[in-house]
Amino acid sequence: MSSISFIMSLLKNILNFQSVLGILANMCLFFFYTFIILVHSHKPTDLISCQLTFIHVVTVLTGGDIWLTDVFESLNFENDFKCKATFYINRVMRGLSICITCLLSVFQAVTISPSTSLLAKFKHKLKKYVIYALLFIWSFNLSFSSNQIFYVDAFTNMSESNQMKVTKYCSLFPMNYIIRALILTVTVSRDVFLVGVMLTTSAYMVIILFRHQRQCKHLHSISHPRTSPEKRATQTILLLVVVFVVMYWVDFIISSTSVLLWRYDPVILTLQKFVLNAYPTITPLVQVSSDNRIINMMKNLPSIWHQIS
Repeated sequence: MSSISFIMSLLKNILNFQSVLGILANMCLFFFYTFIILVHSHKPTDLISCQLTFIHVVTVLTGGDIWLTDVFESLNFENDFKCKATFYINRVMRGLSICITCLLSVFQAVTISPSTSLLAKFKHKLKKYVIYALLFIWSFNLSFSSNQIFYVDAFTNMSESNQMKVTKYCSLFPMNYIIRALILTVTVSRDVFLVGVMLTTSAYMVIILFRHQRQCKHLHSISHPRTSPEKRATQTILLLVVVFVVMYWVDFIISSTSVLLWRYDPVILTLQKFVLNAYPTITPLVQVSSDNRIINMMKNLPSIWHQIS
């Protein structure tokens, strides 16, 4: 076995393990947030997090050469349909992921803002705003990504110099320079704006946490006061934003280089899939480990199961 084949085999095994872990963790978290929203009183950020976990499940399902494409193959769909459907869904989920992560950061910044700040007046309307924001985000991304499916088609062995294979069934075909530049400009502008908002709200939350920590040390003799749920939630979202921004720029560099060279090396393509799935896999693990409601529910599962049985 050559070194390239060994590396490809290793990367695919890691990618498959990552995909299974990401799907299981996000599904568990999705059911938890659904239960909280339907049965208990919930925070606006719970609804956003529920949407994010669902998006990450679909992202992982459409992010590799298996999963959804295997379902299409079992149903005997044409390769062209497999290609367009997988590519479109994955692009929509990618856009939704960055938009809803940004929304989560903004809403948490509003939630912890002091009563004297300008953001405080929005606190009592957060549940109303979150519905409108989610409807707008879904509508925008579903329509924005629809034009790209016209430039994607099933991979063929003919005219290989004119196509760039990006998935098992899918290839990008050359498009008009003006159209390509327009799509790239709008996409990059959207992403840069949202990342900028995330970084701004993150800096704002760090400042608030720092001030709160100083006040606690001043009011209490203990050096390590108990962490409040709001502070824990804020720290979790800050960590998620950092992970997202790092993974986004790594993916952006890989994608931009591949598009400019009009070539995707199989190793680079598999590595990019690993990077794309990293955030959806890390997110539920961070949320589960930092949310006391989830931890308490997991602790009480044996007793609940005993009562049911």
